[in-house]
Amino acid sequence: MPEVLSAPLVVEFPFTRSLGPVQSAFLTGLRERTVLGVRTDDGTVLVPPVEYDPVNANELRELVEVAATGTVTTWAWNPAPRRNQPLGTPFAWVLVRLDGAATALLHALDAPGPDAVHTGMRVRIRWAAERTGAITDIACFEPYEGEPGPGEPAPHNGEFTDPVTGIVAPARLDYVHTPGRAQTAYLKALEGHRTVGERCPACRKVYVPPRGACPTCGIATEEEVEVGPRGTVTTFCIVNIKAKNLDIEVPYVYAHIALDGADLALHGRIAGIPYDQVRMGLRVEPVWAGAGRGPTTPTTTGPPASPMPTTTRTRSWCRCETWRSSPSPRPHTGGVPTNSPRSTC
Repeated sequence: MPEVLSAPLVVEFPFTRSLGPVQSAFLTGLRERTVLGVRTDDGTVLVPPVEYDPVNANELRELVEVAATGTVTTWAWNPAPRRNQPLGTPFAWVLVRLDGAATALLHALDAPGPDAVHTGMRVRIRWAAERTGAITDIACFEPYEGEPGPGEPAPHNGEFTDPVTGIVAPARLDYVHTPGRAQTAYLKALEGHRTVGERCPACRKVYVPPRGACPTCGIATEEEVEVGPRGTVTTFCIVNIKAKNLDIEVPYVYAHIALDGADLALHGRIAGIPYDQVRMGLRVEPVWAGAGRGPTTPTTTGPPASPMPTTTRTRSWCRCETWRSSPSPRPHTGGVPTNSPRSTC
């Protein structure tokens, strides 16, 4: 039975955005333990507030203060909280219509179990001990047996000392990836210091990495073809913004690289040359992680019984000043081909 590969993968992006006057007032208000909504043209109070009327698209600026108490309109029990969710113990996701508002706010309700939660129950805000001007300033909601808050929201000018003008919203997706037949063969080839693709039997295009099927013809691909290791820059961009947790000095260059014998370009970082000297048509070869030029063992991740090499096997691509003509892509027969171009950089 073929070995099944798997590896934990993470897609993460810290999204930074500026705030308009309405969202700025709302988040700054949470920092000050004040919940603001916005009144529409027909008198409806929306919480959370929006900057434009969802019915007629008119600009909305009339802010009002609503109560910190409200009513659950619907809910769902969460028995197994995940990382970075509001509570570390089982809780209920709830939509809460705060007293004075016409719409509901999504948040967490701290309750001992699902039997303690019901539509129509009264709740109140539990404020976070440390507040920064974010929705997390509401730590959660909790059951409340007291009197309802004032039904008519009070006008508010939205002015605060040191208002919040921007936020960073981290977006992260953790998942386990299990490659299919074609990608497994591609990753296994990397362990043998080779790059392989698959050829479409109809249009004869070679796809790297292989997809298992030709996206143009819609038919399966099975003929394995070894390509590269060298290639040509087809297009590129100069990166001037430093990425979080990426130890690369800006500016640097990312490029699409058409490996010799492939019909689909890979992307990679270009090093070993000043960024302003990178051009389309530049010949490059891979620099493997943990080694110099030329193929070496790639990094691996995943369970010990079934490691899965990552596709981030190269540290960068370097300029190649001289080379000999590369042969046509060749079906893989095992071993290292004797006619592969050698590094002269």
